Amino acid sequence: MAIAPFRIEVAQSVLDDLQQRLGLTRYPDAVAGAGWDYGTDLDYLRELVGYWQSGFDWRARERELNALAHFRADVDGFGLHFIHQRGNGPRPIPILLSHGFPDSFLRMVDIIPRLTDPAAHGGEALDAFDVVVPSLPGFGFSDRPSERGFTVARIADLFARLMTEELGYTRFAAHGGDWGSGVTEQLALRHAERLVGIHMTDIPFWRVFGVPAGELSPAEQSFLEQGRRWQRAEGGYNAIQATKPQSLAVGLNDSPAGLAAWIVEKWRSWSDCGGDVERRFSKDQLLTNVTLYWVTETIHSACRTYYEAQHNRLDGTSARVEVPTAVAIFPKDLVRTPREYAERFYDIRRWTEMPRGGHFAALEEPDLLVEDIRAAFRPLRVSS
Repeated sequence: MAIAPFRIEVAQSVLDDLQQRLGLTRYPDAVAGAGWDYGTDLDYLRELVGYWQSGFDWRARERELNALAHFRADVDGFGLHFIHQRGNGPRPIPILLSHGFPDSFLRMVDIIPRLTDPAAHGGEALDAFDVVVPSLPGFGFSDRPSERGFTVARIADLFARLMTEELGYTRFAAHGGDWGSGVTEQLALRHAERLVGIHMTDIPFWRVFGVPAGELSPAEQSFLEQGRRWQRAEGGYNAIQATKPQSLAVGLNDSPAGLAAWIVEKWRSWSDCGGDVERRFSKDQLLTNVTLYWVTETIHSACRTYYEAQHNRLDGTSARVEVPTAVAIFPKDLVRTPREYAERFYDIRRWTEMPRGGHFAALEEPDLLVEDIRAAFRPLRVSS
């Protein structure tokens, strides 16, 4: 393996091409009063694309992001991009933060300083972490998998090697949401001896559809029915990305407006925004994430994560995680798991029902999430 510093420097020709394509956007028709019912609201999309053309400054975003410590590592011949920020405290413990879809390492940028320097953000120096935030394979500045079978289990193996063999941590903590919770769970199942504990903001979806043996409580039955209803109402993206992602990706990789429509609709639907996406995220936040997908041409490789999950059996989906586990449930996340269901699969040490927030908790409610992470790992620091 080899590791080297990395800077975000998108070629100007890529940004010029983006500007040209935005100016040539051909919008579809819409029925009267469609709003967001049929998908992304076209009036809002026109407004967002207009700002992307005339108000959004990618170079300013680059400068902000490059203030963080970025690296690229060659792990088993695969290139991983990651941020590595050292903690400011007497004994920081390392923590790996894994993002999901349709976001990126950008999900974690607001919680990095809160975790590395808690004393400067309302906490105690004793709660400091060394923070590692990789881009999942196929996302952002990590390599795009070029072969079949790149599952979250394989990603977990790469991340474990990054943490232990490359960065030299004997043991570490892990946190994640969306695909990141799947990676975090697989780390706990496949590399338990390396894990201090895990923290998640949702239970991996394969647990939702794997009904356990035995009698289910009323709360568990309601939860599984909620999952089925959500899949019928909101799961169309999952169905196409898990079956024919390449057909979808041709359009999304060619049209920046199409890419924005596909991604931003999820940020609105999955967040605690009350239908107004900019109540939670600024245009700059939304477009930084969309632009990252555009300039790296990773929408297809990101979507393929769903295909690999559906077409490759994942070992351990019925196994119990014995690593100490904490879960923070945010009320506007996709489906809210009851504690008794999670306890069938995990050694639950901490369970928090948050007062607000949605799927993108690290951006929506960074202070709530960080305080829960600090509290979850505080009693586990002695064993790290």
